[in-house]
Amino acid sequence: MNARVNAISAINKIKPIKTTIPYKEENAINQFGDNVFSMSVMMKRLPKDIYKSLKKTVENYSTLDASVADVVANAMKDWAIGKGATHYAHVFFPLTGATAEKHDSFLVPDLSGNAIAEFSGKTLIQGEPDASSFPSGGLRQTFEARGYTAWDVTSPAYIMESPNGATLCIPTAFISWKGEALDKKTPILRSMQALNTQAQRILRLFGDTAGKIVSSTCGAEQEYFLIDKHFFSARPDLQAAGRTLFGAPSPKGQQFDDHYFGAITDRVLAFMFEVERELYRLGIPVKTRHNEVAPGQFEVAPVFETANLATDHQQLIMVTLKKIAKKHGMECLLHEKPFAGVNGSGKHCNYSFGNATQGNLLDPGETPHENAQFLVFCAAIIRGVHKYAKVLRAVIASAGNDHRLGANEAPPAIISIFLGDQLADVFEQIKNGGATCSKECGVMKIGVDALPDLPKDAGDRNRTSPFAFTGNRFEFRAVGSDQSVSGPLVAMNTIFAESIDYIATELENATAGDPSKLHTAVQDVMKKIIDKHGAVIFNGDNYAEAWQEEAAKRGLPNLKTTPEALPMLIEDDVIELFSKYNVLSKDEMHSRYDTYLEQYNLKVEVEAKTVAEMANTIVYPAAVRYQTELAEACLKMKQLGVEYEDTALTETAGLIKDLKAAIKTLEGLIAHESENALEEAITCCEQTLPAMLNIRTITDKLEGIVADDLWPLPTYQEMLFIR
Repeated sequence: MNARVNAISAINKIKPIKTTIPYKEENAINQFGDNVFSMSVMMKRLPKDIYKSLKKTVENYSTLDASVADVVANAMKDWAIGKGATHYAHVFFPLTGATAEKHDSFLVPDLSGNAIAEFSGKTLIQGEPDASSFPSGGLRQTFEARGYTAWDVTSPAYIMESPNGATLCIPTAFISWKGEALDKKTPILRSMQALNTQAQRILRLFGDTAGKIVSSTCGAEQEYFLIDKHFFSARPDLQAAGRTLFGAPSPKGQQFDDHYFGAITDRVLAFMFEVERELYRLGIPVKTRHNEVAPGQFEVAPVFETANLATDHQQLIMVTLKKIAKKHGMECLLHEKPFAGVNGSGKHCNYSFGNATQGNLLDPGETPHENAQFLVFCAAIIRGVHKYAKVLRAVIASAGNDHRLGANEAPPAIISIFLGDQLADVFEQIKNGGATCSKECGVMKIGVDALPDLPKDAGDRNRTSPFAFTGNRFEFRAVGSDQSVSGPLVAMNTIFAESIDYIATELENATAGDPSKLHTAVQDVMKKIIDKHGAVIFNGDNYAEAWQEEAAKRGLPNLKTTPEALPMLIEDDVIELFSKYNVLSKDEMHSRYDTYLEQYNLKVEVEAKTVAEMANTIVYPAAVRYQTELAEACLKMKQLGVEYEDTALTETAGLIKDLKAAIKTLEGLIAHESENALEEAITCCEQTLPAMLNIRTITDKLEGIVADDLWPLPTYQEMLFIR
């Protein structure tokens, strides 16, 4: 109880940090990219021929000229030292999904006992961190330690500042001594290459022979919770698992919808301003901030960037949110379901692709029925999502996301596509013989003279769909807030590359080099796709029970849990898909399957041990103390000859007995071991998690009856509303 009292007392004394930044004189927007070794910085610091060579590599994904590296490294070093950097770090993203970095100093001692700053092209291009301590899913044995980081020239280096210094951070891929991908970046780059190769075939058929690189783009909305650090420190479950494993519902939750888009409090707004300023300086184009649905929940969203850069920036956003939250005396929770009974957090992955000559290839224009090129690419997405729905479900599978998917806050585990009224109508026309018109957008008249008429979209949006078209992009809404967007982007790039490959082959064969046959060929292939894959299109309420039944009739997979979903990654057709386009080999696919299963099992194991420990050492003693108080009161009343109703004592004693029995059951499951990771995952899912939930049910009942001055854990009402 002291922890709770002290926390509330400390929070009540907190005031927003007074800024030392002269924000009226130093506009944050003017500082955008200050800490980035961007193309504009390189243009000023590199010889013209070197700059042109590097620019060609970045824009065309062409091979880096090795002779360029030394010049770039020297300029990068001088720029970084001028920014206060003493060290450089090759930053990479191992299969854990976390951010990893190995720091080395620029300083090298010379023969005279002094030191010089040194940074060569060889050092820039390649590093060698220990690869034995990262999960590899069997790609590497523990005793095989050699791994390499390789400079990703398409993602700019940047400076990370801390109170006592600065570090030059170099985005890199992480591969084994045998060349296998041990990270999240390498498959992104491979999949982008595959998508470009196939998209170019479609563009050539439509007369675009410029050959400008087609890149997938992503704008990932990041949801998160903020709670005061005093509460966080008093909750072992939040520290160990990132979510509350106990906690009775607050009388007031999100039922009034009063937090969503509500006025942002000063303390939180101060945090947001500082996060944005930091992200601006790192060249991350964050656009939106607002209160989300659940109390204590918020969102930040950047604008579109190329998929590779968006992935790197997403990791930086998560790191920055956590870092700045601590500075403001708060903790940022990125778990998908930190609090039961209120909305969890997702990371809506807005996806599109395009190039310099065509722009966004998923922009339908005003009359999509006439935009054959758009319809071809859209049909490829419909086919890809339907054919490989199991892959999309598998890449968002995690212990955290399982708590969120399927509730009335996130899409169900059934992967379907929402097209909206206009596009659904166009494809229905195609199915029936050919599209001749598009529903008009129209104008919305509000009925107030002082307000202007507003342009109206041709269709509404659907927040229940896992894969929704939202005007000029698709929004993959099922991604979890704590996940890297790499997995979903790799999956989308690859399955759409396969679909575009299929369509391009059909069109090339049908036209045989005769452009006059293209229109008919397009109509034929799109009708074939809609006839075969149209079952994946659903514009209704994905939360409704009726959709579960309808989806089953349509043959759509419903993989509700991670142990059901992850095995899809190693099915023969999936391995063939990723191998065919040189994105991931069979061994690399198995490594991810094994790693993600291991991560799931470890996550549940940590949670189970935390539940048992908290139940034994925190909840049980508090309940016994309350039981003792009730027993003593009952005894004294009886000694006084006063009739006393002891139902509270009976209820408490019964719950304590149930609690000890439930803990014993869970401890038995914790002791269970299986050499087969999938069998262990199934046990975790079907037995361990229900056993944990049983203990939670008992403890939450105890929280509701134990005297408040005896309850030791910060409550939902306190954590969600006091900050």
